[in-house]
Amino acid sequence: MIFDCAIYRDGRRAQAIKDPAEALKEARAHDDAFVWIALHDATEQEFDLVRKTFGLHPLAVEDALKAHQRPKMEVYDDSLFVVIKPVFYEPRRDTVTTGEVMVFIGDSFVVTVRHGKAAPLEEVRRRVESDPAKLRHGPTGVLYAIMDATVDAYLEVATELGTDLDELEAEVFSPSDAGSRNTASRIYMFKRQVLEFRRATVPLAVPLIRLSGTGTSSAPVPFVDEGARPFFRDVNDHLTRVNESVEGLDRLVSDILSAHLAQMSVRQNDDMRKISSWAAMAAVPTLIAGIYGMNFENMPELHWAWGYPAVVAVMVLLEVFLYRNFRRRGWL
Repeated sequence: MIFDCAIYRDGRRAQAIKDPAEALKEARAHDDAFVWIALHDATEQEFDLVRKTFGLHPLAVEDALKAHQRPKMEVYDDSLFVVIKPVFYEPRRDTVTTGEVMVFIGDSFVVTVRHGKAAPLEEVRRRVESDPAKLRHGPTGVLYAIMDATVDAYLEVATELGTDLDELEAEVFSPSDAGSRNTASRIYMFKRQVLEFRRATVPLAVPLIRLSGTGTSSAPVPFVDEGARPFFRDVNDHLTRVNESVEGLDRLVSDILSAHLAQMSVRQNDDMRKISSWAAMAAVPTLIAGIYGMNFENMPELHWAWGYPAVVAVMVLLEVFLYRNFRRRGWL
């Protein structure tokens, strides 16, 4: 649905108009005005009206409708299309949830399409409306505000994931075995969370480099105010910090998983040694009893009065010898 349709003049919200065509006409009648239309999980019929009004490219519209896109930026004849993936951390379940925001920028208009709950557009609108200096950059100011809020949220999520990783590390290297049953599955699920987070942060670096003009090609991006480049450079710096944190998390969780598997292998070897030791101790009396249980007439000491106590004593001495020997080697 069309969540909001408003005209902004000189950095301030002027009026809300329900008809997108009328709003665009009114915005283009003034040099310092633009229209911002926000859509949330719009249907194909609702989006068709916006597409015809603003002349959006069919391929970009298809991406915006289907969602599940990687962060990217594409330039078309009449608009600039940017895909951003906001990330939200759910502390109750220790999981990362991603949403999607598609931004169309063109002549005197900006269209935002939101998919999922992890999209901070309402908060971005309130924040940017309280800062007319950003809105004076036109649609570029809206794009910057969305990217800035998204990357700020990335920093918070990276901090939360770092805390979770510390807890996993403490659990893996804890001498207690109480929490080791599901540790491997927890590590694997955490690695999937980091991967989901990385899919949102890493691809966004390319659009930000182009917008900030810090890449090898400093060609201006159409429909973007050149005066906003320093703002995008600041966002790009924050994103670089996030990506470095994500790479560090990914490496550390891989190391923790390897350490946990190594510990499990050592514990399994210890268990096998213990089992083998007890089996060896059980084999000695079984062997002696088995020999003397054979039905032969001529056996040594068979009719000796002290034969039975002597055999039992030999069994006990051999068991004590094996037990002390295994204990000294650390097998029991």
